[in-house]
Amino acid sequence: MKKIGMTTTIPVEVVYAAGYIPVDLNNIFITSDEAPAMVAQAEYEGYPRNACGWIKGIYSTAKEADLEAVIAVVEGDCSQTQAMVETLEMAGVEVIPFAYPYGRDRDLLRMNISKLIDRLGTSWEESLAWKARLDTIRRKVAKLDELTWREGTVSSFENHYYQINCSDFIGDPDKFESEVDNRLKNSQPITHNPQLKLGFIGIPPIFIDFYDYIESLGAGIAFNEVQRQFAMPYPTNDLIEQYSRYTYPYDIFGRIQDIAEETKKRGLSGIIHYTQSFCFRQIQDLIIRSKIDVPILTIEGDAPTKLDARTKVRIESFVEMLS
Repeated sequence: MKKIGMTTTIPVEVVYAAGYIPVDLNNIFITSDEAPAMVAQAEYEGYPRNACGWIKGIYSTAKEADLEAVIAVVEGDCSQTQAMVETLEMAGVEVIPFAYPYGRDRDLLRMNISKLIDRLGTSWEESLAWKARLDTIRRKVAKLDELTWREGTVSSFENHYYQINCSDFIGDPDKFESEVDNRLKNSQPITHNPQLKLGFIGIPPIFIDFYDYIESLGAGIAFNEVQRQFAMPYPTNDLIEQYSRYTYPYDIFGRIQDIAEETKKRGLSGIIHYTQSFCFRQIQDLIIRSKIDVPILTIEGDAPTKLDARTKVRIESFVEMLS
């Protein structure tokens, strides 16, 4: 089966319905031992130093992977994606554009999903059948998320891992479901059961040791905002409803409503807001701070490395203050 890359979460049901294997390029990049080298390679080829580290990593990953094409979200994600995919096209990579319409316009969303269905040569019926299949796994992952904040039997990193992999289901839904089932069966209390529950909002961190460091301080992440959205947490009957309720690609106010509700429900003591260097989403931090009524620490990352000393001190001070 041929593989199709994705620059972020898209209607993955369509990719599976068309008989392709979806590959989330973000996950391949950040879990690679060569992640720093991938960023450096993009810069060697001409990417500016102040371009997003994730964009540079995705570019190098897509060039090296054996892909039939790359589905690029050109509206509703990173503002640098369009320029990145143009460099991929120059390198001979076929790019299939997809857009989440501003304002959650459902007619436009239906049209964009229809265009993707036609481009990949499948149908709405097959895509909906795959939605039913993948929803079964999503509900199990939602149970793991609940075990994180209710029971403390799923760690901060595991919460991140299982939810973020719902973007492409590791290219093998059956294998991924087996992983999830095994974890659900072994839901004994973990060694580290933090009393201080924090939320993590913003795109997934580019730091490779973030969750380990949080737990080393006696705290835990009981809410991973964007990762949870990748797992499509709201029960829906069709693709239009599902991808219009998905908060990440739309305005900040829908995200804030979700963050506020989960903060209250999960009893979070504070929130860590991660922003990527040179990203437009840094501007949204001022809106989030004015709307969310718990202490917020904003941290910034650039490249796939361990936490720097200054960020560690800031996180430690934040945890101590809340404790």
